[in-house]
Amino acid sequence: MRLFREMPPVMDVSSQGLIRPQARTLVGFRPIPGALVTLRDMNGTLLEQVRTDESGNTPLLEVPTPPLEYSLEPDSPQPYAQYTLILEGEGVQTVTVEGTQVLPGEITLQQLTAIDTATADLVSPVPVADETLINIGPSTLYGNYPPKEPEASVKPLNPDDGFVVLNEVVIPEYIVVHDGTPSSNAQNYWIPYASYIANVASSEIYSTWEEAAITANVLAILSFTLNRVYTEWYRSKGYDFTITSSTAYDHKFIYGRSIYENIARVVDSVLTNYVTRPGIEQPLLTQYCDGRQVSCPNWMP
Repeated sequence: MRLFREMPPVMDVSSQGLIRPQARTLVGFRPIPGALVTLRDMNGTLLEQVRTDESGNTPLLEVPTPPLEYSLEPDSPQPYAQYTLILEGEGVQTVTVEGTQVLPGEITLQQLTAIDTATADLVSPVPVADETLINIGPSTLYGNYPPKEPEASVKPLNPDDGFVVLNEVVIPEYIVVHDGTPSSNAQNYWIPYASYIANVASSEIYSTWEEAAITANVLAILSFTLNRVYTEWYRSKGYDFTITSSTAYDHKFIYGRSIYENIARVVDSVLTNYVTRPGIEQPLLTQYCDGRQVSCPNWMP
């Protein structure tokens, strides 16, 4: 397995990507107008400062990236550039996101989700901190994450085995994500289903790939996730969540990470689809790997 390398990406002055910051409140997901958004490189150099509009959005921010071929060829240097975004506004918590990932020719959507003072007591029974720091970890194609532990693609549904399953496949509104291994003392996040799928896809593939490849990977992520929902896999084991963020058990989810606009668009177009086999209703637990960092015979490549 290739280890994550602590080195800056090689920039190409001819390659550019775009960042679209979006400022929203944590409670109610309301736009935050008039907030100051600061863009810095990972060395702290100030690049740009802009204000959010009435919709909580800023103009697109153009930034240098590594060359396109890095994200299309195996064993290349880091294919994405990384930046820091800081949100500051009256009546809201300051939010800093470090490591926003930008690929050449693509639009990166970066949510800047802040607690506002009017609803802070709904978030926590104790006073919240004045600032929040989110650090976005590396893509699974570049970083060092535990390999998936193999499982059966179809789960037994015998009630005598203690499984609690849904009567039919239901597309959930939210996914409860445990941010660690199943038995770890980690945070649970309630994430809208479509947002969860887009987060995972943006963590595990590159938006520069052909749309057919992106769609195939998104369908695999959808089917895997719906298998966890349909079989109540973790709840039947006594846990209070739907899925984990550990690559050893499930998909990689990174709270607060940047989402690629074209990947989000593909997710929306196939959101109610999943993979199954003739004669069964259960969505398949579609395990896959890249075939290079991790070898997975008989899985999806």
